[in-house]
Order: sequence, then C-alpha cells, then structure tokens
Amino acid sequence: MPIPFIKMADSWKKLSNVVSFTAIVSEETLKSQHENILGEIESSSDPLGPTVRAIYDGNEHEKFLDQLDARIRSHDKDIERMCNFHYHGFTDSIAELLKVRGECEKLKKHVLTANRELQDSGRDLVVKATELEQHRIIQRNIVAAVEHLQLCLPVLEMYTKLNEQMKNERYYPALKTLEQLEHTYLPRVKEYRFSQIMRENIPKLRENIKEASKSEFVDFLENIRKHSDRIGQVAMQQAQKQRNVEENLLKEGVRASTGTDRGSPISPPESESHDSTNPFDEDADELLDEDDDEEEISAQDMVDFAPVYRCLHIYSVLGSREQFETYYRSQRKKQARLASQPPNNMYESLNGYVKYFHQILGFFVVEDHILSTTQGLVTREYLNELWEMALHKIVAILRTHSAYCTDATLLLQIKNQIVLFSHTITTYGFHASKLLELLVELKDQYNEILMKQWVQVFRDIFDEDNYTSMYVETDEEYCRVTDQFPYHDGELEKQSYPKRLPFSEFVPRTYHQIKEFIYACLKFSEDLNLSHTEVDDMVRKSANLLLSRTLSGCLSALIKKAHLGLAELIQITINTTHLEKSCVFLEEFISNITGAPADSKHATSLQGVTIFKDARNEAEQQIYRSLNAKMDDFLDLASYNWKLEESKGHSSGYLMDLIAFLESNFIAFNHLPGKVAQTACMAACKHLAHSLMQFLMDPEVKFVSMGALQQFNLDVIQCEQFANSDPVPGFRDGALQMTFLELRQLLDLFMTWDWSSYFADHGQPNSKYLRVSPQRALTLLEK
Repeated sequence: MPIPFIKMADSWKKLSNVVSFTAIVSEETLKSQHENILGEIESSSDPLGPTVRAIYDGNEHEKFLDQLDARIRSHDKDIERMCNFHYHGFTDSIAELLKVRGECEKLKKHVLTANRELQDSGRDLVVKATELEQHRIIQRNIVAAVEHLQLCLPVLEMYTKLNEQMKNERYYPALKTLEQLEHTYLPRVKEYRFSQIMRENIPKLRENIKEASKSEFVDFLENIRKHSDRIGQVAMQQAQKQRNVEENLLKEGVRASTGTDRGSPISPPESESHDSTNPFDEDADELLDEDDDEEEISAQDMVDFAPVYRCLHIYSVLGSREQFETYYRSQRKKQARLASQPPNNMYESLNGYVKYFHQILGFFVVEDHILSTTQGLVTREYLNELWEMALHKIVAILRTHSAYCTDATLLLQIKNQIVLFSHTITTYGFHASKLLELLVELKDQYNEILMKQWVQVFRDIFDEDNYTSMYVETDEEYCRVTDQFPYHDGELEKQSYPKRLPFSEFVPRTYHQIKEFIYACLKFSEDLNLSHTEVDDMVRKSANLLLSRTLSGCLSALIKKAHLGLAELIQITINTTHLEKSCVFLEEFISNITGAPADSKHATSLQGVTIFKDARNEAEQQIYRSLNAKMDDFLDLASYNWKLEESKGHSSGYLMDLIAFLESNFIAFNHLPGKVAQTACMAACKHLAHSLMQFLMDPEVKFVSMGALQQFNLDVIQCEQFANSDPVPGFRDGALQMTFLELRQLLDLFMTWDWSSYFADHGQPNSKYLRVSPQRALTLLEK
C-alpha cells in the first residue's frame, strides 16, 4: 500500500475520532455539505481545526460520522484493491518499515535521552515558571486590590472626614460631605457590603447632624439669654454716643446760622446750677467710661450667630426649614416673656431698671440682626407682634414698679432711662409711643413727689424765719438778695448801709425754691419730643399745682399757727404782698427757660397772684382775729362795780392799757397796705364798742347805778378820743367815731334822762337817739 494512502487512512481515523460527535442537520441538505467538507479534508493540507469547528457548530456530527464511515469504507476497499495490486511493493515497504522501526527505536532512545536531559535541565525552569505564575497571580490580585482600594479609599476618606467634622461640631460642612458621599462616592462602590452599610447609616447621620445642630442652637439660645443685658448696654451706649454727636452738630449749626445762643433757654446762675441740657448725661456717664476697645464693638459683634445660620442652613438642606422657623420663633417668644420679667425688687434702685431695659433691648437687637441677615427666619410682622406683646408688659411693669418710687431723683433717672431706651429701640425700627404716654403719667407722679418734698422745704423756710425785716450790711449782701429775688427800690438804694428791706428772709428763699421746683419740672419735660409751647404749658401747670396746693397749704398752716403774734402776721402779710408782685417775674422766667414766646395766647397763666392774695387775705383775717383775741384778753380784766355811787374821775386801767396796745400795733400797721390797716382799725373799734355794749347788756348784771354809768361813760369817752386821734390815716372824718355812736347815744339818754325826746323823735331820721333800740333802752332801764 502506498504511503500516501496509509497516511490518508490514518487521517481519516483521526478525523473519525474527532468528529464522532458530529450530527447532520438534514438528510438532503447536510449530505451535500458533508461531501464538500470531506472533499476539503481530503484535498487540504492546512490544519483541520476550522473544518472540525464548522462540523461541531452544525450540531449534526453524528450524521457526518456515518457519512464519514461510509467514505472510509469506500477508501478501505480502494486501499485493499490497491494493496492487492501492489502486494510486492507492500512487503518491501514492510521490510523497509521494519528497518525504519529499528531506527525509530534508536531515535526514540535518543529522544527519551534528550527528553530526560531536557526534563532535568528544565525542572528548575518549571519550578521558576510555577513560581512566576503564582507571583503573576499575586501581582494581579494586588493590582486588583489596589484598584479596588483606590476606588474605595475616597469613600473611606470622605467618611473619615465626615466623622471628624461631626467630632469638631462642624455640622454644616459635615452635611455637605454627607451629600457628596451619598451622591458621588457611594455609587462607585455600590457592589461592596460596606457601601450598603454606609448607605443605611446616612439617614441616621442626617438625624444626628440635625440633632447636634439643634443642640448647638439651644446652647446659643441659653448664652444669648445670659448676655442679652450686656448687648443691650452696648446698644444703648452707641445710641447715646450717636445722639450726643447729632446734638453737638445741631448746636454748632444753630450757632453758625444765628451767631448767638439767644434762642436757647437761659441757663440758671452758678449758685443754682442745674444741668438741664441733656437728661442722659447723668445716666450715660457709666456707659461712656467703658474701654475704647469695647466702644468700637457693635452690639451685633458681641454675638456669634454662626449656630443660628448653621442650624437654619442644615434644616433648609434637610427640607425642615419650616420646622426650624417654628421652633426658633416659639423659643424666642418664650425668651421674650422671660426678658420682660423684671428683676427682683427692681423698684428699689436705678440698677434694677437699667438691667431690665438692657435685657429687653438686647433681645430685640439680636432679633433685628437675625431679621437683616436671614431670609424669612423672622419677619417684620412677627417682630412687631413680639414687640407689641413685650411693650404692653413693659408699660404695665414700669407703671407698677414706679408707683413705689418716692424719690424724685430716682424717678427722674428712671425717666431718663425710659427715654434712652425708647430712643434706642426706635433706631431698630420699633415704635415706643406707649412709653412716651407712660412718661406723661410719670410726670404727674414726679410732680406729686416734688410737691411732697417742697412741703417740707417750705415748712423749714417758715420755721427758720424770724419774721422781721431783713437788714443788709454791704453791697454784696444786697446784690445777693436781689439776685435771688427780683426786688428794686430806688429810694432804698440811695440809703446808706445798713439797709432795711421790707420783707423777711422767707421771701427770697421761697422765691428761690419756686424756681428750683420749676427747674426740676423742666428736667423731666426734656427729651419728650415736646414743643417749646408744650413744655411751657407743662411747667406752668406744675408750677400752678405747687402754688395752689403746696405753697398755699403751707402758708395757710403757717397763718393758723397759734403761737404767731400780730407782728409775725403783719410780716407774713407784707411778705405775701411782695411774693404776689414777683409772679410777673416768674412768668418771664418760665418763658425764658422753656423758650416759649412770653406773649403766647395759649400760655397758661400762673395762679400765684390769686394764691398770694388769698394767703394775704387769710393772714389779714387772722390779724383781725388775733387783734380781737388780744383785745379780749384786756377786756377780760375789766371789773366794773355796777353799784358804784360815784365815778372814780378817770378811765379804767384795763381800757387805758388796751388803747395803748392798739396805738402801738397800729403804728406797725403803717407797713401794711392802707386798706388792711384801716380794716384792722375799724374792726378793732367795732369789737371794742360791741364788747362794751355787752358789759351793759350782760344778763347777769341786775342793777346799774348812776355812778357806774358815769364811770362807764368815762371809758367810752376814752374810746372816742382814741377814735378821734386818727390811729390809722386814711379814714373819712367821723368814720371811726361812728363805731361808738350807739354807746354814746345810749349813755346820753340815761345820763340826761331825756326820755321825752327819745319817744317823741323815735323812728325819725333826725332823731337825737336814732341808734338806740327800744329793746336795749328798756333792758338798761330795768337795771
């Protein structure tokens, strides 16, 4: 058999083993395909891999095998025919093949030897190759691990950064980090289990951030509550500084435009120093004495608002902004109620009021800053509502606590603090009209306290006065008196020293204290946003209250004192006359210090003229009563012997003493106004005539002798002589004598026993005994 056929047979056998699993798709179609494949196998010297793959791809390898077996049998028959035909050649070939076999054995040995030597020499190489393979696997694993770690490391770094930010309480950056971790980094490592764990923890982390920021915000609320008074103090300090600057600029502008201070209210003299230019200066000194560094810090700079902003942003990012706004407003409303609560015993000192205003102002300064730096956390409507709630409570508390105040200085300081508080809160956009209305109420209380103090002032003046005319020894003393009290007398100035002034010391002292009261009232009316006319009206009303209630009551109580003699009452009358004349100067003084026009039609007139006139009238009545009482003391000494047979030939001693007393006192009456002296003299004569008539008409006197009538007639003659002596000038002729006319006619009737004329002319206008009534004539006749 030729060698090509043998090789072909071997090939077909190998092919048969290879395609033992091939199947034929369809009998007719696949048969032609298998034929083509077999032809290709037989004719091609290329590798059979693609052909075998095509067979297996068809999934009909079993049918192909059957066809292959048929082709093999066909070739076997051809081979057999060929072998039979070439038998001798075949045997030769076998012989040659056997020879080749021996050579193959040798070759095999050489190959085995070479293989063994190759195996021995390559054993180390195989080991190294195995190690290399392992190392290559490790390297690939390391590279893969590094790649995965590089992918996971940013996630872990972000998570670590998140924990650090949470630990350092940087919640808003932590929230941003959490957002990046959730949306950027975790999707890259979603196949890892730790990624799922992190993703599950994200809601918890958000809640932790939310709670932590809320806790920080609660701490902020607590701190701001503790430091609100300091914030309010700095805010009031800055408002005061700004106000001072504006006032200074305004004053400089007025001076520059007018060139004089004529339009401003006059200042009191140095001896009566009153700092009435600025009610805040006294209370602001402590604030303005702070360190320069602190003065440069604004109230807002004292507070770190970062917790509010962070919490607001965090809640906004988390979609809970409305929840935070509601929580913030509710908490701040509670703090507003707490801030409106006054300190314990606030009414006892100014510090309590100052602290109260500071804590309220600090609260609203913070709220105003929150309003201007956030969008919608608080609104102007919300703040106005909060302020209205606080304002009602503030007014009620101030009204209650100030009612306990009995010190005018403290009340004035409280008023200054209220004005400063109102000015400061107004600069932050809140109205304070109700506080200004409260100040009007406090003004009435302030006036009441002042009047109570001035009651004691006037009482001390009246108690310390000696009720004698003042004497001045030098020009300095005279100028000091005239500076204190507006008095001018050209004739007195021409006299040499010592000079005698008509009034006592209580006149200038009283006038000075009235001015002091006006100054005190003016201090309260400053910085109340009132016009000059309104201030003038307010001061005039207060002065009228002082004059009509306090001074009038003190004068009335003084006049009614039992220990005052006629000299003191006369001096009081003179004093009130000069005080009455000084009311014009008080009117001008009030107009000057208030800056209101002196000739304003709407200005309230002072009631001083009426008050002093009433006091003088009361003093005059008291003079009359006192004079009559003193006369009664003399009259009580009268002791008539109504059975006297013959008169003593001279007037009674008690009557002579009484007339001497009247003459000496009427000399002192020369300093009184004419009508006062005349009225006193007329009243004294009438009282004396009435008393003498009562002696005659006394029911206890049952018998009167003619001698007693003669003695009584001598006393009446003495009285008539006193009336004729004109003890007080200014009477019409016979005016005083008329007071004793009834007595004279009654005595003449009995002493002349002229009853026929009496009865004949009774009732006639020209009757000699016109003033003698029948009743008295019969009464005396019976005696």
